[in-house]
Amino acid sequence: MFLFNIANPLTLILMLAATVLLIFLAQEIKKSYIGAIVLFVYLIILIMHVAQIATLSEEFKYMTATLSRCIVIDFVFVLISFFSYLWVDDIEAKAEGKKSIDNSLDWFWKKI
Repeated sequence: MFLFNIANPLTLILMLAATVLLIFLAQEIKKSYIGAIVLFVYLIILIMHVAQIATLSEEFKYMTATLSRCIVIDFVFVLISFFSYLWVDDIEAKAEGKKSIDNSLDWFWKKI
């Protein structure tokens, strides 16, 4: 069974570095679709891990703990990428002078 083990420390560091670099790229060029792509990728990975744990056979029950850690880490990355998408969308909207998708976090962005 193939397992994309995001709980492995090296993989975790590489995924975090790639996420941070893509978010800074999106912020620099003021394009929120890059943040949306990152969010979509992490949602796909989360769905993949949930499907793997839901269809786990008896011979792979030892992987339950690893898959559970992967799901928790996936949720953290989805949260990070969602907030970064909203942040970059706000930057893009201000740069182009249009309304952003969601203005409910204006109080939060002003403190950053």
